[in-house]
Amino acid sequence: MPPLVTRVFPIVTLVRDYNRVSFGNDVMAALIVTIMLIPQSLAYALLAGLPPEAGLYASIVPIMLYAVFGTSRALAVGPVAVVSLMTAAALADITDQGSMGYAVAALTLAGLSGGILLMMGVLRLGFIANFLSHPVIAGFITASGIIIAASQLKHILGIDAHGHTLLEIVVSLLAHLRETNLFTAAIGILGTAFLFWVRKGLKPLLTRLGIGGGLTGIAVKTGPVVVVVVSTLVVWGFGLAGQGVKIVGDVPQSLPPLTFPSLSPSLIGQLLLPAFLISIIGFVESISVAQTLAAKKRQRIDPDQELIGLGAANIGASLTGGFPVTGGFSRSVVNFDAGAETPAAGAFTALGLAFAALFLTPLIYFLPKATLAATIIVAVLSLVDFSILKRSWGYSKADFAAVLITILLTLGMGVEIGVSAGVGLSILLHLYKTSRPHIAEVGLVPGTEHFRNILRHKVQTDPSIVSLRVDESLYFANARFLEDKIHNRVANDPGIRHVILQCSAINDIDLSALESLEMINTRLREMEVQLHLSEVKGPVMDRLQKEHFLGDLTGQVFLSQFDAMHTLSSR
Repeated sequence: MPPLVTRVFPIVTLVRDYNRVSFGNDVMAALIVTIMLIPQSLAYALLAGLPPEAGLYASIVPIMLYAVFGTSRALAVGPVAVVSLMTAAALADITDQGSMGYAVAALTLAGLSGGILLMMGVLRLGFIANFLSHPVIAGFITASGIIIAASQLKHILGIDAHGHTLLEIVVSLLAHLRETNLFTAAIGILGTAFLFWVRKGLKPLLTRLGIGGGLTGIAVKTGPVVVVVVSTLVVWGFGLAGQGVKIVGDVPQSLPPLTFPSLSPSLIGQLLLPAFLISIIGFVESISVAQTLAAKKRQRIDPDQELIGLGAANIGASLTGGFPVTGGFSRSVVNFDAGAETPAAGAFTALGLAFAALFLTPLIYFLPKATLAATIIVAVLSLVDFSILKRSWGYSKADFAAVLITILLTLGMGVEIGVSAGVGLSILLHLYKTSRPHIAEVGLVPGTEHFRNILRHKVQTDPSIVSLRVDESLYFANARFLEDKIHNRVANDPGIRHVILQCSAINDIDLSALESLEMINTRLREMEVQLHLSEVKGPVMDRLQKEHFLGDLTGQVFLSQFDAMHTLSSR
């Protein structure tokens, strides 16, 4: 196969080595994941404000497309909680839930997200996600989990409540609390309690009974299916739909329909920013899961190809009645633990969901929405992690401030502002840290050729020489900081004759920083001080040699800091 084909279609390399054992493992994993995905897909469609069948449709073609273009062998693509919430938030101000326009807007959002991801993959822009710091992402997901759980309480209680921020949701819930349907509340509360017990208490119980780890894991993951079956039978058997219990109702028995996103310039303009934010958050979540699972089997993930795979999946969702999707943590872990060996497991899962969409949807007619809400609440509360606040406070006050601001803005002003603030804070935090790089004055460790910070080690120095190690690449944001640092150090000490910049940690010098170095060289010459460089990396030296800076340098360029110190001290 030509290298281009195997790079664009990673599944080709896997098919060549496919065998009967891999087939059996993939089918078993697909069966387990399918059972888990049916209630989960319905629930996330509810969270996104779409009809339940949209969740099934968004879990069929996208999985198959990712299997063709993606590089992870275990990643399961489909609707996830945070992206579903962001979808609902993005569409809420455009059109009303339940309308045809809402469904078309969801398709358009998925198509835009897919196009953005695809373009980023083709242009190899996967590195953009690195600008989102992990603490900020953790803070955003924590706040989103709280909002999602709060938003589902209306289904648990059987009341009508609205809101996009935590305060709005709580106020609306309190205003309608007296309208609580007791039958709905009983189903919702008992279902939630059972699912929490399945997560926390079932595994220890089965372990004490001597049941093996594999069966225990499967039993825990099928907990939502048990709740779905039991609650559906209860509502049907006791006629609770007539008592005000809201049910899923009619779900079309069909494969995903052929749909088309809107090409309206005004709608695209409104959805472009939300689509970009959904793309970035979805990619960060997906690539984190994929790399974690791949590392366990020493497999390789190509981030740029992952962008193409996720882009294709979202475009597929927009053409088949779905909404934005990404790689989900819980379903991917289940897929991995169940023994999935290749992306074919995802394709088999899609076939299982297609079978469910064709033949099993009448069985969920009496499924109460409170059960789906319980499934969502238990799933998202596992994402809430306030320990990030304690950890960031102890490690970095700047990271703590960024996390706290992201959480508060997400809770108080909604997910779009929260994630936008998270992206902005991540970039600002990076710029702030790199604009004030660590610059250490270093001296020689006795008996060695090593140089260390004079404030941390007992070292030898020369009063006529200042050796500075810059622990950051030099660019426009930190160039003036270096100028000020050197000027302040030299101006007040008339005995200094040499300044050595140890460049071992400098990977790049942009044009602004080069101009600053020229200014430093000029100012030091006026003070009768020579500027020297040491341990300049090859690529940095190549660029410096293209300019006149080295010719104007008052001092020398030394191969090592020890050579510089030894030569200048002997003078």
